[in-house]
Order: sequence, then structure tokens, then C-alpha cells
Amino acid sequence: MSPPGSPTGEYRSAKHEGTPMSMSTTPITILVTALGGEGGGVLAEWLVETATRAGHAVQSTSIPGVAQRTGATTYYVEVFPVPDSQLGVRRPVFSLNPVPGALDLLASSELLETVRQIGIGMATPERTHILTSTSRSLTVAEKMQLGDGRLAEADLLGIVRQMSREAEAFDMVATARDAGTVISAVLFGAIAASGVLPFERRTYEETIRGSERGADASLRGFAKAFEIVASLRGDRQAVRAAAEAAAEALAPPPDERKVAALAAFPADLHDILVLGCDRLEDYQDAGYAQLYLDRLVRVLAAERASGDAASRAYATTREVARFLALWMAFDDIVRVADLKSRASRIARVRREVKAGDADVVAIVDHFKPGAAEVASLLPGAWAERLMRWDRRRLARGQEAFAMPLKIRTHTVFGLLLLRVLAAMKGLRRRGGRFAEEQATIERWLAAVEAGARRDPGLGFELAACGRLVKGYGATNERGKANLLHVIDHLAIAATFDGEAARAEAIRSARSAALADEAGTAFDQALIRHGAPPRPLEAQPIRWVGARPGRPGVRADAREEAA
Repeated sequence: MSPPGSPTGEYRSAKHEGTPMSMSTTPITILVTALGGEGGGVLAEWLVETATRAGHAVQSTSIPGVAQRTGATTYYVEVFPVPDSQLGVRRPVFSLNPVPGALDLLASSELLETVRQIGIGMATPERTHILTSTSRSLTVAEKMQLGDGRLAEADLLGIVRQMSREAEAFDMVATARDAGTVISAVLFGAIAASGVLPFERRTYEETIRGSERGADASLRGFAKAFEIVASLRGDRQAVRAAAEAAAEALAPPPDERKVAALAAFPADLHDILVLGCDRLEDYQDAGYAQLYLDRLVRVLAAERASGDAASRAYATTREVARFLALWMAFDDIVRVADLKSRASRIARVRREVKAGDADVVAIVDHFKPGAAEVASLLPGAWAERLMRWDRRRLARGQEAFAMPLKIRTHTVFGLLLLRVLAAMKGLRRRGGRFAEEQATIERWLAAVEAGARRDPGLGFELAACGRLVKGYGATNERGKANLLHVIDHLAIAATFDGEAARAEAIRSARSAALADEAGTAFDQALIRHGAPPRPLEAQPIRWVGARPGRPGVRADAREEAA
């Protein structure tokens, strides 16, 4: 029973018998808005009765209110998509009130009322199917205008289409009048034809026939609305199919090389693999993209060895594919020069400053490459010598080596300089950083493979640890160090009571590392799960001169090496 002052609620459910539910499902959420005297309450009762006839758990609530035109009432219905017979002893949990952004269907008898619900956030383009009448009941403010104060119907319909996943709009008042019935029967037919609820048409019609009176007229209105909505949906699907066929006909022929490369993977993974391959081919070359796929083949084989990869939608391989593509395309001075000198970037800057065609926009890019950036393009031995030299500078209390540059990208010389640097991507493979990154990537992948073979959850948590590697410079190095610490001390060395506990420890440590940049929470999580904290790193002391006006006073400052 609802507490006093709360929306009235009704819950009905057939007896629950059968096997327990094995999948996670959520109720189908429906919000019906109607004006006074339009039979909204009857419509809500029909929806509850139809769900009960079909053997589905259902709940409805109504919230009375007052509008400027006449009394407006909203009716909220939740229907569980799985029949009661498949739930066993389990019971669904319903909500009494609609949640903004969580509606599957918004059905409304008046156009402005529909837009009002959209305005308070009930509908979202990603989820909500909207059924609305194009008829209007004018507000007092519209009637008070000396001229034509009506809101433009086209603008209102534009909002409906923009804020819905699907939308069908027609004059429900005229349809009800032609059928000699009330608008609630028309709305009922529209809901039945929308396909949101998993019920057959005859189940809805049986509900109407069970009404005390006016069943024939209600069935006529139901049938008319059902045909209208079904026709609108059919036309839209035909247009969509024609557009897809035209796009397919105009699209370039598929890259046979990529089609063959993706053949080793399930179709569920092709979307993210295509994105990863395109990114790495743009970053380096086709061979680098093939290396990406070769690595994922190993991960997929390890995940399949656990026996339930398909039921988990290949979650581990998908997670690795996401982070591996980002990691393999690590930022360096070649990549930065390439991105900053692209025509798309220059066009974006012009859009951001709202420059016209005749306006001249000056773009000045500031760079400060240090020893690490220069060493990344040098062979291993040379790179190590340069880094040792820079570390000696830091040990003596000097600043890290850096070359501040200011390049005028809008000039011919500045743009040419960046393009020359961007063309040096071939030097990456010979550089010291490339070898270091690939070695670290292989350590991560080996841990993921070993974990996936032992336990699916463990493999997924290790795959998700790829998120720790982000940014550039000190942030990037710290992320890789945290990842290797997790692998060495939680995935390998530590002892746990089962692999599920190990996976939970890795998840907890990863969350702590991402939540606290200083690493204090990460160290605490490591200790809590029996792993040592990160080792302390020596920080050089840099001596700075006395402040002006205070001779003889010196200060020291600790400064992290870049």
C-alpha cells in the first residue's frame, strides 16, 4: 500500500513458476500524459490488464496535476520484459515514479504536453520512443495574444524528433472522432503498434473486449491507430533501408586485406577492431596495424580457453583492443607535429574563433621538447647516453634539458617545419622509446593472457588496467610504473583465496590509482591486499638564489624530474 500523499500504485503478477532467470533485465518504462476527460486512467488500466494477460509482472502509478488548460494527469507504467513463468522464485523490483532520461516510451495526447515532458528531461534521443498527437489544446497564454499567439507546430514537432530515438506523430483527436471513440483507445493502439511492449496484437484487443461497454468503438479506434503507426514505422524503415542501400552502393569497395585480417575475430568485435586498425595505420603503417591484430589473436585465444568468452561478449578482448590501440599510438614529437599541422586542425581553430573566409588567423604553437622526446627518435645506445647525461644534470641540481620552441604554424616556414617532422615516423621503429613501449606492452599482454586462461574475471580486470597508461611525460611514466607494479605484485606474487579474490584486489588497486594522482590511495590499496607499496624515488634537491632584497638567504626546493 502506498503511503499517504504518494502516487497511487497497483501491482499485479501471475504466479512465479519455472527456472530462475539467468540474465540481467530491467523493466520497460512507459509514461502516458493525458488531459482531463481523455480516459488516461482507463488506458493505464488497459496496459496493466494486457501485461497481466500476457503473464508479465507490471506496476502502474498515477500522479494528478493541474495545467493551464484543464486537469493534466500522468500515468507511469513499468512492465517486466521476461514472463513470470521464466522468473522462478525471483520478483522484479519496480519504481513508483519515472526517472528523467530513463523512459522507453512517452505517449501523449497533446503536442505541447509532450514537449513539456521533454523539457523536464524525461525523453532522451538514445532511448525514448515517443508517440504523440499533433492536436493542440491552447494554453491561456496563447489565447491572450492580440494576434495569433499559437506556438508553431513545426517547431514543437522538431523538438519531438530531435529528442527521441523514434517518433510517430498524428492527429489522435481526429482519429478518435472518426472512429466514434475516445482518445485513450487511439493511444492504446499506437502503443501496441510501437513494438515497445512484447505483446501480440490480439492480447491488446482481448483487453478491450473485456471492457464493460463501448468495446466496439474502442476496437475501431485501436485498429485505426495501429494501422497509422504501423504504416509510419514501415515507411521510415523503407526510407532507412533505401538510404543504407544507396550509401552501400556509393561506398568504396571493402578493403579485402582488412576483411581477411578480421576474419579470425567474432563479428561482435569488428567495430572496435576497425577503429583500432585505422588509428594505427594512420599513426605508423599497415604493418603496425597487423601487429595490433596479431596481439589480439593471442588474447582472444586465451579468453576462449576459459570456455565462456561468447557469453561474456568477448569482454576481455574488447577491453584490450580499446586500450592497446591507444597505447600503441603513444604520443611523441612526430605525432604532435602531425596532428598540429593537419588541415582539419587548422579548420577547427578557425571555427572556434569564428573566423570568416576573409579573416587571417595567426596560429602560434609552443613546444618544449626535452631529452626524453629527442631520445625517442634515436637508436637505443644513443638514446641511453642522452638520458644518462640528462640524469647527471638533474643530480647536480640543474634543470632538465629542454628546447623551448615557438613555431608560427600559419606561416609557410612554420607549417613546412612541422610537416617535415611529421614525415619522420619511419624513425620511430629505430628509436629507443619504441622498443621500451613494445616491451612494456608485451608484459601487460602476457599477464592478460595468463589471467584469462586461469579465470575470465581476472583476465578482464588485467585488461582494464590498460586504462592506467595515459597522458604523456611524467604522467605516462607513472601510469606504466603503476601497471607493472600491479602485474608483478598482485597478478603474480601475492597469494589470494581464489582467482576471484585476486581479480577484486586488482580492480580495487586500479580504481585507487585512478582516483588519486599522488598515489596515496593506490599504496594503501596495495598494502591492504598484501602487496608492497611503490618504492620511494629519489628526488634531487635544487638550490635557488636568494630572493631580491634579502642577501645571504638561500632556499631549497624539491622538484620532480620531468
